[in-house]
Amino acid sequence: MHHPARVVTREMRTRRPKRPGRELAELEAATWPEKTLSVRDVMTRPALTVRQDATVGVAWKLMRTRKVRHLPVLDAASRLVGILSDRDLRQVILEPSIQEQLGNLARAFNVLTVKEVMTWGVITVRPDTEVRQAARIMHEQKIGALPVVDRGKLFGMLTGDDLFKALVQIMDEGIMSRPERWKRREG
Repeated sequence: MHHPARVVTREMRTRRPKRPGRELAELEAATWPEKTLSVRDVMTRPALTVRQDATVGVAWKLMRTRKVRHLPVLDAASRLVGILSDRDLRQVILEPSIQEQLGNLARAFNVLTVKEVMTWGVITVRPDTEVRQAARIMHEQKIGALPVVDRGKLFGMLTGDDLFKALVQIMDEGIMSRPERWKRREG
């Protein structure tokens, strides 16, 4: 007889625990199949992008008017080649050698291209990546956004704001109604 995934079978109720003293945790693990969220479920789509040959001024205005902190950078064939962040722009503004070479800031914004200031080594995820894995990547790499790439094409963008919205939604739905499960593990 086939049992649905959430049903506690007789075997689970009557089996001996693998580790004495952890019966409740083992039973819960066997009967609590959390639905995993994928990046596709929470990402921003479509992603706002900029071409690599655009000026820094154009990119800055786009980021400011659309209130975003990260822009995936595309080449002429619409392939992802990098990412431009507000951090990259701050470095341009504050870098003394750039100010010496270009004179004033307005001139720098109209002379420099996105290609010259963007981050080349962009870390990406696929749409079917679990949100928890993407969040771990963002935390470990200390980055605020991940371009989502599917079959070589930009599919969307996962930002820290997207993760916060997902967390609020999860909490509102009561999925995290078992706070004892979320205690910080001692390493």
